[in-house]
Amino acid sequence: MILVTGGAGFIGSAMVWKLNQVGYTDIIIADSLGTSEKWKNLVGLRFADYLDKDDCLHKLLAEKFPRLDAIIHMGAISTTTEKNLDVLLRSNYEYTKELAAFAVQRSIRFIYASSAATYGDGSQGYDDDESKLHTLRPLNGYGYSKHLFDLWAQRKNLLSKIVGLKFFNVFGPNEYHKDDMASVVFKAYNQILQHGYVKLFKSHHPNYADGEQMRDFVYVKDCVEVMFWLLQNAHVNGILNLGTGKARTFKDLVTATFNAMGKPVQIEYIPMPEVLRDKYQYFTQAQMRKLYAAGCPVRFKSLEESVSDYVKQHLEKSIPYLRAAD
Repeated sequence: MILVTGGAGFIGSAMVWKLNQVGYTDIIIADSLGTSEKWKNLVGLRFADYLDKDDCLHKLLAEKFPRLDAIIHMGAISTTTEKNLDVLLRSNYEYTKELAAFAVQRSIRFIYASSAATYGDGSQGYDDDESKLHTLRPLNGYGYSKHLFDLWAQRKNLLSKIVGLKFFNVFGPNEYHKDDMASVVFKAYNQILQHGYVKLFKSHHPNYADGEQMRDFVYVKDCVEVMFWLLQNAHVNGILNLGTGKARTFKDLVTATFNAMGKPVQIEYIPMPEVLRDKYQYFTQAQMRKLYAAGCPVRFKSLEESVSDYVKQHLEKSIPYLRAAD
């Protein structure tokens, strides 16, 4: 039995899809659906049970749960503009501490989502060397809530027993409920359909031209391949970056979207909101040596391949969601 928290969300539901792909359905999903549309991510998937995330934790701690082989903890408040630190810390820090302690005490495989947001402005680089954790300075509350757990796990000497994944800019199917937090590919696709052009933020940094801001964009299907490999290789632990290791520009990303749709490239550059300017990352690129040194065989698709698959196999389909039969 595998517990996937955040299992109705973007990466969580993609992981359930990957498990379904290999014939595994003995899965419990924990999440909080509220009024969001993310329940639609579950419709085409196969799993044993669904639980509210708080009920799930209570049942776990009360020992009212079937024997678990693994906990894949993707549940979090992932809005980078969330201002309420009490809410962020309850969900992203306290909840994760409870789950991690439970898993380690019972020798249950524990894989959790950290974030590239923990790296802040990138002045300390994007190296997942755990000896450098204390030097990182996140720029927003979300990044801080994730960083705080990484530090706690390090202090408690848990990083040799669990896996934390620092996801970079993930995009792909099942992100449709994320509204403002959805990827640029998804937003670009819809802007192209509606207007024929895409809006991108102007650069407010002298070293970067408009559209030349760079990110490590990684396809969700590649991410879940890595996560599945980690499930199978319980000797691999610690904090690991999860990106492609190759930064690309937003202009590249949008151009790939236009090309996948067979449309001419038209980009309009607009001013970046003042509220974002002092928190904006102009360059992110995962240092991937550690994952490969651990023996991970997954090779990431190019940006163009990934965007083409997303557009043609999902966004242009009448049912764009990942399904167990796919």
